[in-house]
Amino acid sequence: MTDTVISSASKEVVIGFDRPFVMIGERINPTGRKLLAEEMKNGDFTRVVSDAMAQVEAGAQMLDVNAGIPLADEPALLVRAIKEVQAVTDVPISIDSSIVEALEAAIEVYDGKPLINSVTGEEEVLERVLPFVAKHGAAVVAISNDETGISEDPNVRFEVAKKIVHRAADYGIPAADVVVDPLVMPIGAMGTAGRQVFALLGRLRNELGVNTTCGASNVSFGLPARHHITGNFLSMAIASGMTSAIMSPLHQEVKDCVMAADVMMGHDQNCAAWIAAKRDPAAGGGAGGARRRGGRRRAGAAI
Repeated sequence: MTDTVISSASKEVVIGFDRPFVMIGERINPTGRKLLAEEMKNGDFTRVVSDAMAQVEAGAQMLDVNAGIPLADEPALLVRAIKEVQAVTDVPISIDSSIVEALEAAIEVYDGKPLINSVTGEEEVLERVLPFVAKHGAAVVAISNDETGISEDPNVRFEVAKKIVHRAADYGIPAADVVVDPLVMPIGAMGTAGRQVFALLGRLRNELGVNTTCGASNVSFGLPARHHITGNFLSMAIASGMTSAIMSPLHQEVKDCVMAADVMMGHDQNCAAWIAAKRDPAAGGGAGGARRRGGRRRAGAAI
């Protein structure tokens, strides 16, 4: 099956169907974070650095870096953010901007093979983004909307994704380097949002053979106890074929759902990651804990 390889100067991360789910830390994004936006505009990247380190410590295998601040010099800010993050951690980066000039500037200073976030199905965007993605041998997030906007019909979104994959191939970008975002809408506003994405994921995997990602927190926007919604969405998305997400690893309930889904999908070999994270060191005994004193417990017996 398809493997998408993303790298920094010293570390590779592989996104793939038969591999553990890849958590891409979402926190380095000034959208909705007024204090972070103000600090970045003023040249203070202390919070960017601390957010990077906290997310990696919490388990993020990659980091999404965004510097979209209105009326600011986004190319310069994004370049500075990339440099600051790469100075303190070796995890690969998703370079995130809707401004092509910012993407072009950031990829020039990035050390490794980044994930460029993103390209859409709009002709003008395809013609500007795909050539420099190909030039630098990067991977790219393909967002399944175009000039007509975001369709509520998953079949239309699939066709947009298919168009982007085919156009990428015209520039020599293999399907393995296209990671499709099927677009997760807020479930509180669109009750079919989850089912749309789950249906799309199956087709993206089986018909296009591409890896996938999303902005996971979008699904729970506006709802109470939203991290439970996000976590359960991710577990169902993983079962449907999603292979990565831009998310926060700092919310334990969300991360637990991802780790448990990896266990259930057989992507956590021998449940090693789950056991390492969850075992009580004082309990000891390992597999012996599955036995009762004086005899064996029946498989499936209540715990």
